[in-house]
Amino acid sequence: MLSTRPRRWPVGSGGTRRDPTAWIAGTVPGVSSSVESTAAELAIIADNVGQYRGRVAGLAETFVGSDRDDLVAAIHEAERQLRIAERTLHRAIRSAG
Repeated sequence: MLSTRPRRWPVGSGGTRRDPTAWIAGTVPGVSSSVESTAAELAIIADNVGQYRGRVAGLAETFVGSDRDDLVAAIHEAERQLRIAERTLHRAIRSAG
């Protein structure tokens, strides 16, 4: 049977008005550095996605005005999806900070 002992939080680990999530870093070892490294990794990925988005968008320019409207539409859709991914990554970075 599982123990139903109450959890004991470290002294002074409660959140404050300035940082209501301070208890997270105080109770789980390495969470603060883990969040920081995750945010840094997300920033790198977001930057790479942004660069790829630009490269993909540039590929469509060659075919604009040609009879390859299907290809242009597919490239623009891919570029749009990469833009959405980039924004979502930036939102995750803000959440981590």
